[in-house]
Amino acid sequence: MAESPTSPLEATLAYADGFHTEDEILRTARQRGAEVGAPPIPPGGGAALCFLATAINARAVVEIGTGCGVSGLWLLRGMRQDGTLTSVDVEPEHQRLAREVFAQAGFSGGRVRLITGRALDVLPRLSDGGYDLVFCDGSRQECADYLDEAVRLLRRGGIVVFGDALLRHRIADPAHRDPDAVAMRELGKLVQSDERLRPLMIPLGEGVLAAVKLDD
Repeated sequence: MAESPTSPLEATLAYADGFHTEDEILRTARQRGAEVGAPPIPPGGGAALCFLATAINARAVVEIGTGCGVSGLWLLRGMRQDGTLTSVDVEPEHQRLAREVFAQAGFSGGRVRLITGRALDVLPRLSDGGYDLVFCDGSRQECADYLDEAVRLLRRGGIVVFGDALLRHRIADPAHRDPDAVAMRELGKLVQSDERLRPLMIPLGEGVLAAVKLDD
């Protein structure tokens, strides 16, 4: 009998990601994202977002990269019932689909604020220290700038989170020198060296990099 080509590490990571299940609303949103070219965060990464939002009792959250609503829905389900998600994306059609997902899941009205535009144009207009969590899933090459804005936006004890932080395991292989890999490695160094932050790399999904803001 031939051995499985899956390594023990790959099997362990697949088990950890598969531990977190999605309902029909999330599965449908995930399929839509794949169809329109907005691949969403994997279930394990989404569960990490929900967990972190719950752990800090998040009321005000910023999301960079609405996509079709998968990550936003995971965040909303972890937030306080009176919380508001502010989600920024350059694609109005993606946000239209996300709005449908949020409404289907029971999140509408004041619970979600969708802003169409480039993140680095929108974020400077948001209030200093006014947010509990900032989730960044936009351009990899702008992540260092997202980090600067996130630290400004977060309250003390707030959390900044970056999705796809391991770039399908390319980050761990120094042979990968494409612009996205270089940018994400640099981001990791910036987070590690920032004395205002306490970082954590979570190897769920495509990797989740999180950091707690300690002080200004």
